[in-house]
Amino acid sequence: MLDKLTGVEDRFLEVEKLLSDPIIVQDREAYQKYSREHADLSKIVSIFKKYKQTATELNDSKDLLKDKDPAIIDMAREEVALLTIRKEKLENDLKNLLLPKDPNDDKNVIIEIRAGTGGEEAGLFASDLFRMYTRYAESKNWKVEVMTHHPTGVGGLKEIIAMIHGKGAYSSFKYESGIHRVQRVPETEAQGRIHTSAVTVAVLPEAEDVELHIDPSEIKVDVFRATGPGGQSVNTTDSAVRITHLPTGIVVTCQDEKSQLKNKNKGMKVLRARILDSMIREQDEKRSKERKSQIGDGDRSGRIRTYNFPQGRVTDHRIGLTLYKLENIMQGEINEIIGELATFYQTQALQNAKSTEVRGS
Repeated sequence: MLDKLTGVEDRFLEVEKLLSDPIIVQDREAYQKYSREHADLSKIVSIFKKYKQTATELNDSKDLLKDKDPAIIDMAREEVALLTIRKEKLENDLKNLLLPKDPNDDKNVIIEIRAGTGGEEAGLFASDLFRMYTRYAESKNWKVEVMTHHPTGVGGLKEIIAMIHGKGAYSSFKYESGIHRVQRVPETEAQGRIHTSAVTVAVLPEAEDVELHIDPSEIKVDVFRATGPGGQSVNTTDSAVRITHLPTGIVVTCQDEKSQLKNKNKGMKVLRARILDSMIREQDEKRSKERKSQIGDGDRSGRIRTYNFPQGRVTDHRIGLTLYKLENIMQGEINEIIGELATFYQTQALQNAKSTEVRGS
């Protein structure tokens, strides 16, 4: 690890020189690229300097343990204990920073929410989940753009697809993929019985044109007249768009806009994200048969969370986390859940890295 950190430190100094190069300064794209790299490396270098200083102080304190003066030895023991804890913490921080970063973490994210089992109640909860995510995004000053949605007649949603624009959006939402189960008494339930319904959530990083080229000849575009409940969102022109990617069979429909062009542009964004997501999962499966996808334990069809309204409880089954603050969570206060999930998977990645080191040694 020390060799790797020394290499990082050398690269940091190299990037610093590049940022003062007049040629780089005049090249906006190159300057932004090196500025981002400099910012990322500076975090590691800063902690590495503290680590080296702590290691030096620890060695000095250990030398004092050989002193003949009992008072100095006692003082040295205390210093050694404190410095050992500090060094171990800094070492763990450095290992976390050296873990390979998910290249999609800083991207915008597309969230697809669909009502599952449970009829109208599932549709209502799909709407609740979308509101929860929207409020969380707003707390981060991120923009939410609805790509397409299909409402139910009672205020719920059969399906909604939305893009959340904001740096780091994908890193926050990427563990939300899976089945979200709700247990509550529906408004239509006369006898007060608790019903269990389910909603599926898929989270996809936005795929940019530069990283995923789609051959126009592999695309089939159909246009049709939009429809909606109660006469809402019904166009008098064929503005709704259905896009089919022939090689993969992926189909996207978009009808929210009155403009056929706008619907097509939104549909292409969703299509690119789904194709990229499919490519990522294929790569993951090739790397490890045990890891089926980039979300959680890899099983996107698995139940990941239960929202129990009678008990005011939310449980994330992947990490065994239970919080009795359902009302706040449904208002978008999901930072605690996201933080716990990130810590869990980061720790898991560290353990995997250590296992790889042991096998390689």
